[in-house]
Amino acid sequence: MSGTVERPPYVREAEEWLAQDPDPETAAELRGILAAGDAAGLAARFGARLEFGTAGLRGELGAGPNRMNRVTVMRAAAGLAARLGRGGTGGGTGGVVIGYDARHNSERFALDTAAVVTGAGLRAWLLPRPLPTPVLAFAVRHLGASAGVMVTASHNPPRDNGYKVYWGDGAQIVPPLDTEISAAIDAAGPVDALPLGDGWTVLGDEIVEAYLDALAALPLGGARDVTTVYTPLHGVGREVLLRAFERAGFPAPAVVPEQAEPDPDFPTVAFPNPEEPGAMDLAVALAGGTADLVIANDPDADRCAVAVPGARPLTGDEVGGLLAEHVLRHAGARDPLVVTTIVSSSLLDRIAAAYGARSARTLTGFKWIMKAGDGIVYGYEEALGYSVGGIVRDKDGVGAALTVAAMAAEAKRDGRTLLDLLDDQARRYGLHATDQLSIRVPDLALLPAAVGRLRADPPSGLAGFAVESVEDLAEGVDGLPPTDGLRFRLATSARVVVRPSGTEPKLKCYLEVVREVPDGDVPAARAAAARDLEALRDALAAVLGLGAS
Repeated sequence: MSGTVERPPYVREAEEWLAQDPDPETAAELRGILAAGDAAGLAARFGARLEFGTAGLRGELGAGPNRMNRVTVMRAAAGLAARLGRGGTGGGTGGVVIGYDARHNSERFALDTAAVVTGAGLRAWLLPRPLPTPVLAFAVRHLGASAGVMVTASHNPPRDNGYKVYWGDGAQIVPPLDTEISAAIDAAGPVDALPLGDGWTVLGDEIVEAYLDALAALPLGGARDVTTVYTPLHGVGREVLLRAFERAGFPAPAVVPEQAEPDPDFPTVAFPNPEEPGAMDLAVALAGGTADLVIANDPDADRCAVAVPGARPLTGDEVGGLLAEHVLRHAGARDPLVVTTIVSSSLLDRIAAAYGARSARTLTGFKWIMKAGDGIVYGYEEALGYSVGGIVRDKDGVGAALTVAAMAAEAKRDGRTLLDLLDDQARRYGLHATDQLSIRVPDLALLPAAVGRLRADPPSGLAGFAVESVEDLAEGVDGLPPTDGLRFRLATSARVVVRPSGTEPKLKCYLEVVREVPDGDVPAARAAAARDLEALRDALAAVLGLGAS
């Protein structure tokens, strides 16, 4: 008696995918995998799927539901259109504004989104060319759209792409919108059956002009004498940033030639992330000993990194503190609110108190920062993200760069640098030194267990600092939504936050020590704080029993 030959796992799913795939490249990739009987290749693409969350979608390019491709994007667009069709969008015209960066397939994914959205009977606007994410975020409110889509993977490796969704308030979505859109994506049928339109509007340069006009409201002061070196890290920031500097009256920055043009392969850096060691080396070398300031954007220009030539890069918390004080010193708003996250430095609270302003803390991510309350004049997160003046309700690397240049020009006028301003803050508010420890594990599934062990048996001390309290973020603290992680409050205002990364197999540990500087000796305080942070890193790695990176 002959039996039916059982086919390898995921072959049926792959064949169904092929039947609807409009992309010859991913179709050829999948046919090759099927022809080779590559079970591992099928499992990698069909054994899981990219999950739509508050950050949208992000993953490696390729065929299948666990990759970024035209089918995945069209299904996401169909889900978004279906959710918009239910109403409750918070105003707007029912339209969607769509932007894209210069990564592989970004323009194609943006065009597919426009076709699906208009096919669903909604209006769609398409940005005119690859542009920074903050231009898209600005455009949502400027056009009165009900939602926005930005096709970008920000500073991820070259083979990745992503899909960020904004709501009508110009900020990234938060729960329950993510689960509602995800459910609508699940309900979408094969993409070859979706109605597709072609009546979208391709915007002109007037949308960039409107964004640049809005930046005129930034607190830039009157000083303009500053020499800047800039790198867009092969991304889309150069054109808009140079125009912004020219409009504001600053000298044109010198652009790193090797990194000036958009290039989706990011050939001069290991990772196109200005936080990564070496990413700013070409810019620092170009600055030499003559420039006053080095600025880098990540490839979609929503982040801004800063270095002082001849000295060192500034941390995100250091730039965050300087910008906070600059904004509050120039703030004209009544009862202003400044916001950061639970993993960022506590310095912001001291600065706000000194200026009679309100401060708030949120979970990580600008989607939470911009929802913290009314009257936000400034928000930041330690991962080089800043929103100045509420012009853009998301990270804005161009607006932040302009404001940093204004600070540097004011300092130079007074014979000083940004490093001197940091020393001033240390004397005024105490030295707040921060650092990170990343604990890489072989598998994402190991992260909850690692946090669980720490939750069940927390240390009573770390590196000579007594643990004064342990807060379980999963239970919700300070009125915030629950999230996996722990916060340790230590003696002398030191602090450790441990949480699993949402995108990588890492535990991320955020460390802060605070040292008062009663005698004004900031270098001695910095040296002592550096020793404290190193000891905390070592002690925490030992407690976790995992390898640090």
